[in-house]
Amino acid sequence: MPSGPAQVNTSRLYAGGMDALPPQARRQPIERVHHGDTVIDAYEWLRDKENPEVIAYLEAENAYTEQATAHLEGLRQSIFDEIKSRTLETDLSVPVRDGGHWYYTRTVEGSQYGVHCRAPIAGPDDWTPLQLTPGEPVAGEQVVLDDNAEAEGHEFYSLGSFDVSPDGMLLAYAVDTLGDERYTLRIRDLATGADLPDVVEDTFPGAVFSGDGGSVYYPTVDEAWRPDTIWRHRVGTPAADDETVFTEPDERYWVGVGLTRSKKYLEIALGSKITSEVLLLDTTDPDARFEVVWPRREGVEYSVEHAVVGGRDVLLVLHNDGAENFELIAVDPAHPADPTSWTTVLAHDPAVRLEDVEAFAGHLTVDYRRDGLTRIAVLPLDPASTEIDGSALRELAFDEPLFAVGTSGNPEWLQPTIRYGYTSFVTPSSVFDYDVTTGASTLLKQQPVLGGYDPAAYEQRREWATAADGTRVPISVVARRGVLDAAPAPFILYGYGSYESSIDPGFSVARLSLLDRGVSFAIAHVRGGGELGRHWYENGKTLTKKNTFTDFVACAERVIELGYTSPSSLVAQGGSAGGLLMGAVANLAPQLFAGILAQVPFVDALTSILDPSLPLTVIEWDEWGDPLHDPEVYAYMKSYSPYENVTEQQYPRILAVTSLNDTRVLYVEPAKWTARLREVGAPVLLKTEMSAGHGGVSGRYARWHEVAEEYAWMLDVLGSAGDGGNDSTAA
Repeated sequence: MPSGPAQVNTSRLYAGGMDALPPQARRQPIERVHHGDTVIDAYEWLRDKENPEVIAYLEAENAYTEQATAHLEGLRQSIFDEIKSRTLETDLSVPVRDGGHWYYTRTVEGSQYGVHCRAPIAGPDDWTPLQLTPGEPVAGEQVVLDDNAEAEGHEFYSLGSFDVSPDGMLLAYAVDTLGDERYTLRIRDLATGADLPDVVEDTFPGAVFSGDGGSVYYPTVDEAWRPDTIWRHRVGTPAADDETVFTEPDERYWVGVGLTRSKKYLEIALGSKITSEVLLLDTTDPDARFEVVWPRREGVEYSVEHAVVGGRDVLLVLHNDGAENFELIAVDPAHPADPTSWTTVLAHDPAVRLEDVEAFAGHLTVDYRRDGLTRIAVLPLDPASTEIDGSALRELAFDEPLFAVGTSGNPEWLQPTIRYGYTSFVTPSSVFDYDVTTGASTLLKQQPVLGGYDPAAYEQRREWATAADGTRVPISVVARRGVLDAAPAPFILYGYGSYESSIDPGFSVARLSLLDRGVSFAIAHVRGGGELGRHWYENGKTLTKKNTFTDFVACAERVIELGYTSPSSLVAQGGSAGGLLMGAVANLAPQLFAGILAQVPFVDALTSILDPSLPLTVIEWDEWGDPLHDPEVYAYMKSYSPYENVTEQQYPRILAVTSLNDTRVLYVEPAKWTARLREVGAPVLLKTEMSAGHGGVSGRYARWHEVAEEYAWMLDVLGSAGDGGNDSTAA
């Protein structure tokens, strides 16, 4: 059992960004009035990203954080070396067949990014994945795109769109080199390896070729960073000639474009947080126009897939109209909105949250959730019948108590197998092919873990906390075997709880550096996520959002009650909307935690959601409520928004990590929050990546360094650093 944190000499530290600025740079507070309520905001001036004094402030905070954590340099390097030593740096992904090629990605030791490659299939019946050996050449291999070459000369690199034309001759790809998620779209001739003159600036990810390969459809964003318009670019023409295909004026809706798996339909999908609409264009009809499948209706969400059943075209609609957890129906493409053409394939089940369906020539695959875990099933199609028999659904079985599974890498319409991925806290990420005819799964590749990893040395458990209103909240726990049954030990509790996004138990090479030091890790599956179905989400959003925070507190209390840890050995971790969770629980129950790691945290939520000119604000009103026009929502958000609720109390140690170019959660939110926390004496650090976006730094080695820094800080808080630490009165 680790000893308590050691003392550190704080006389070498300065007070951070504010004290680094000259007095004239100290900005005056601003006053805001909403619904008769007046708020004085002392740090809103930090929002001006173009102000050199703001940059100086952030750089001073970075210097302060570096100085405050300098004693952890040895530990950071050790963790980085451990991650690196466990990773097979020169490796290959499992090839995916698409058209006339097998597509795969290489990673090479010393390179930050992957190299996207392809090799020709042997023939039309070649369905056995190409056998590849890391570091060895492949007959006929062609480099489609080398991310390392594209990233050269840039501090940041992100690949957005990546789509090969149906004939395999062209590649449409889009790159962001700032982290602001504005991508430049280009088209490459794969026969010569040269880019065409076509260049389209400021696109959004999701570009796709038309069925004939002569055009590329792509989305762009409005001033609020909302994907609102779909464009058509004809290959070989100037971007100035691109034509608008669709524009969505309602600020609550995002727009995307793609092809159905059959490639029969080009699809435009648009949706708010609670409503969706789909338009289809029949690519086989030269005179076709985009047609709405179901007109949008407030609160109704649906998605569409094309299938061929008994030689007849049908649209598979997965919807929640009167079916909270969604149901699957088949409809007539000629009259999709006519209920008399609908037949139920999979009826609504309050215990099963249907999430996705994909159609193949001879079967369907269905992804869903039950008992808080992901599931996949196959539904064969009878070629002699024009109906789909939902009772023939075959679920794949797995024997671990916790796991995550999902279909992926299945672009071919005629393929006789289903590709799926599987992982758990103790099982490295694995790729399987499932034979639809025999029902057998074949392991194609498991993530290599070097250094003699033994899954039997670790254990995973499902625990349950009871929230204040009696709701049972699941907790997924992993630790080295024996740690959970010993005396209270260091513990990290992770949470998210928004947007119906589920945080599933998956394997992490990096996490072994924590587990092998006796630290347990757990995910609190709080309301606001989607782990237990749509009701789990509905009871953790808008005017029930506080359930997310109190659920997390209940989970923290439960792992303490079980004897797994103690408040002096417990760190909370969360990012983005999970960073809002971190800020809320810091105010709500600071006594339960020794430390809090808040990554790109959404901690100035009320200010952001009040301002419709900010990126994504109007879209977010369906998630959080509209405080600008609704006084009840305003009062409710103000009662939990972390920035507004910082008070004079004993806070745990806090590290906030953000990125200057983040367009989703602006850097100003954690900057303001940490300034306010320091004002009341909280032991807080702020680190800003000056050339990164919402996902942090790019490049695998840079990411490993970032993880090592965060892990070293948490270990220091937990008293498990090994080479000393500091107490909770220091930063």
